[in-house]
Amino acid sequence: MLVRAVMTPNPVTVTEETTVHEAMEAMQKGNFGRLLVTRGDRLVGIVTELDLMRISPSAATTLSIWEQNALLAKMRVKDVMTTDPVTIGPDATVEEAALLMRDLHISGLPVVENDKVIGIVTERDLFDAFVDLMHAPKPGARITLRVVNEIGVLAKMTRVVSDLGINILAIAAFDDEEDEDNVHSFVVLKVDTKDTERLIEALEAVGFSVVHQGFGGSQVK
Repeated sequence: MLVRAVMTPNPVTVTEETTVHEAMEAMQKGNFGRLLVTRGDRLVGIVTELDLMRISPSAATTLSIWEQNALLAKMRVKDVMTTDPVTIGPDATVEEAALLMRDLHISGLPVVENDKVIGIVTERDLFDAFVDLMHAPKPGARITLRVVNEIGVLAKMTRVVSDLGINILAIAAFDDEEDEDNVHSFVVLKVDTKDTERLIEALEAVGFSVVHQGFGGSQVK
């Protein structure tokens, strides 16, 4: 899945000369955690809710409300923004976006194409993408298997499911962190059936080890 499929296109932006007070109002109105700062179509910075909180007067301040508002009205976004933020292209994968966010400890990435801001992708977008990839809201059975890392194991597994006339809704694999030799992995199948007993018997009959089963969605056919 590509970033362009999950990003928010045409995000709300501010300029360097936008006041901090105006930026706060824009965030509150749109329920945003961050705003992109542009000069024309070109990205020049990003300002987050945390940035604005850091420069806001504390509850212990001796300033009056009028004085606080006057102070914030004088401050500009350029005074608090992060310049030259890390960006990502629309044709990058969601995995690349997730790795960047994790490694850099950031919660959002501006999406830039041909030096023009076209969107923003956030942690929430990636969570939603993961949910969609695993068909989490939809009904179906979820079966987790511990398998040997070898050529043909997925083909063998899917053949068993296919021979039973069951549709695979989603499939995912991840490492067995306790296996120091990296011999085994876990595979999660989301399948369109409620007859898990028959499916598990068929999988175990050809040597697969089923370690968990459950159901997702509001109902199962």
